[in-house]
Amino acid sequence: MLGGREGPGMVLNYDEVVRGGLARQIADTIRAAILDGRLKVDERLPTEEELARRFGISRPTVREALKRLAAQNLVQSRRGPTGGTFVARPDPAGLAETIATSATLLVGFGAFDIDQIVTARRETEAICCRLAAQHRTPGDLDRMRAEIATQETTGLSDEAFCASDVRFHRALVEAGRNGPLSLMMHAVIEAFIPITNLITFRLRDRREVAMYHRRIVAAVEARDGAAAEAALGALLDYLRAAHAAALAAREARAADKDHPRGP
Repeated sequence: MLGGREGPGMVLNYDEVVRGGLARQIADTIRAAILDGRLKVDERLPTEEELARRFGISRPTVREALKRLAAQNLVQSRRGPTGGTFVARPDPAGLAETIATSATLLVGFGAFDIDQIVTARRETEAICCRLAAQHRTPGDLDRMRAEIATQETTGLSDEAFCASDVRFHRALVEAGRNGPLSLMMHAVIEAFIPITNLITFRLRDRREVAMYHRRIVAAVEARDGAAAEAALGALLDYLRAAHAAALAAREARAADKDHPRGP
């Protein structure tokens, strides 16, 4: 005790910090071996006991290191007589979902404002428009047109419209036939579009959105990347204006609540 209070050594668990540091180092060592190809996909790692002996550490520390790797989808455990810990086979869909979930959390916490989101969409999806114009197939056009038809359906719920909006832009991205770009765009499509719809759905006109979508498809069909990019820019300008109107309406309601008008 120091001056009637616990000193720093009594508050912090230094043993835990050391163990955590070792686990991170071991995880980083194994991760590097996976990424540079020394450990192959589906290759079985040594047992916890073997790893502990080779690294000169405890089994709980090895177990913590393997948990870190599993959280990064780099290794997976299998049960049974031939079980153990194996190098995981890459799962693009699972990785994309993880990226989208993380981006959604960041948006929910207010890490990005609407201007940043619209700018990100404008810059990244513009590339997708140009690639889609080069590589689209009749099937790509059919998928996008099917979503436009859904968006123009009378009585469609807001949730169904937003889901169709996401599917339309996902089809636009996939028409570009670029795997790395599709992976990167997953966060933009699956996280940014829903949050934009959540804010603007009361003030944006579905018919206007569908009209811009039709312009994008027409340009992609004509293999005119510049026109597709311009149509996308016009759509985002429209959504930015709808967002500004939504914020103004929200502020007006708050002002009326704080300062109600007399009879």
